[in-house]
Amino acid sequence: MPHYVPVMMNCEGRRLIIVGGGLVAERKVSSLLGAEATIVVISHKLSPWLQSCFEDGLITWLERGYMEGDLEGAALVFAATDQAIVNEAVVVEATKLGIPVNHAGDGKRGTFITPSSVRRGKLIIAVSSSGAGPIVATNLCREIEKQYGAEYETYIDFLSIVRMVIKHRVSDISERHDLFKLLAEMDVLTDIRNGNFHFWSEEEITSWITEYRREK
Repeated sequence: MPHYVPVMMNCEGRRLIIVGGGLVAERKVSSLLGAEATIVVISHKLSPWLQSCFEDGLITWLERGYMEGDLEGAALVFAATDQAIVNEAVVVEATKLGIPVNHAGDGKRGTFITPSSVRRGKLIIAVSSSGAGPIVATNLCREIEKQYGAEYETYIDFLSIVRMVIKHRVSDISERHDLFKLLAEMDVLTDIRNGNFHFWSEEEITSWITEYRREK
């Protein structure tokens, strides 16, 4: 069993290729739609959902089978057809070009696998069994979804805004660290859940930093 290393990849502006147009390809495309990438699907036919994505301009469709040379310039490749020979050819070309490739039918044959995940805005919680038990990973994600509700999206957005102002206003690394620690210890989630929360303005954040410096 491979020892996988978890990575969060920024795909903005990059070319992502999915070879296949069925239900497996659907799952791959659905996980990529928010990445602001160029998503290219290579397949003779598309599922109804993928067809609607194409008509809405969300994906590019090459209406034909895979051909060697199709993967040039890709950042990620997904081999997602129902034909073992085609999937293997995709993996071979991607490997030769040094492009990370996912083999939907047999994860060990590719160079990366896609975990089950829960997304709450900027918060992403990924779960993987390293291919040993995908259903277990999916079930764990369902449990995580119950524990981490929509309030976490607001919470993470709040943290992001305050951290950005701290980085802009505070140059001392030790002082930044102390402020980040104080921020993490604040019970913001309770206020969000009780409906008592409001996003701080830059002036409020600056006042909070000033108060910290007075009490230091």
